[in-house]
Amino acid sequence: MRPGNLGVPFRLPLLILGFASLVSGVLAGLARLGWSVPLPSAQLALLHGPLMVSGFLGTVIGLERAVAMGRRWAYAGPLLTGLGGIAILLGFPPSIGATAIALGSAVLFTGTTLIMLRQRELFMLTMALGALSWLAGNLLWLASTPVSGVVTLWINFLVLTIAGERLELSRFLPPSPVAKRIFAAILAMLLAGGFLSGTDTGIILYGTGLLGLALWLLRQDIARRTVKERGLTRFIAVCLLSGYAWLAIGSITLLAAGSLAGVAYDAVLHAILIGFVFSMVFGHAPVIFPAVVRVRMPYHWTFYLPLLALHASLLVRLAGDRLALPDLRSLGGLLNAVALVLFIFSTVSSVIRGFRTNRN
Repeated sequence: MRPGNLGVPFRLPLLILGFASLVSGVLAGLARLGWSVPLPSAQLALLHGPLMVSGFLGTVIGLERAVAMGRRWAYAGPLLTGLGGIAILLGFPPSIGATAIALGSAVLFTGTTLIMLRQRELFMLTMALGALSWLAGNLLWLASTPVSGVVTLWINFLVLTIAGERLELSRFLPPSPVAKRIFAAILAMLLAGGFLSGTDTGIILYGTGLLGLALWLLRQDIARRTVKERGLTRFIAVCLLSGYAWLAIGSITLLAAGSLAGVAYDAVLHAILIGFVFSMVFGHAPVIFPAVVRVRMPYHWTFYLPLLALHASLLVRLAGDRLALPDLRSLGGLLNAVALVLFIFSTVSSVIRGFRTNRN
């Protein structure tokens, strides 16, 4: 462990804070779909997005980056976003949670920028711009901008962070200079579209950028080759490639609708945030989780079960959106939650198998 890093006993509470936001965010999402679920207050249902994007994913990503940086101050980022999620859950005034989350995202942006200044590579620039998008979105949300007005910036945070990490790994199969220029153009479209998403031009730029990124990743990612391997390597590749497919579906839906409104809002957001982002989470968990909390997660074929449930549930949900059948959409949302529960059970089961293997 690096001298400036924190040990697992200090990291684990941060992870727990993130998962508290995940659980409450899932329940809030189910309440929005009409399911009767236990919530501290009805207002929590309106904060489903911030809990999932910032309280959970922002905390987990901030924790992973802090571990990679090996600097104690970097852990202030996931601590603040985790506490921000708890503040929302406990019913504090929204400004308190939003302030903590904005400060936490500022820590992540600072850390990512410092790394970028030392390591001047396209993948680091991509991750820094993702962190900047998150910070900008959080500041706008703190200034009372509706979630619908900042959601493209939050999506950019997740999409660009993932794209930057995949671009970093592409050094094993380097993109051509032309491919890098195309990636830079896609990056520009996503940034411009993210900030201009309230306009028709912004939506076209954003949808085109998302579709371009999906196609670029499908073409350039090393997963195209590793999917032919076996075991964990193939599982990760399947998660990645299926996630890119959902990113393409979300972008095509956005371009066809021409706006983030009505049923298109639900379909686009969940194709990207559930289909794309959580496919990435499922695929990277067996690698990142052991690195963060120092446990083994031996591969098992049951890893595929949550992934299959995720894809099936999204198909049901998007069918409900497309056919204007609210009950079908609600069923899809419930099955989304079931897929996440299966993922948690699968992760815990793998950790237990790892402990048993170590004892033997």
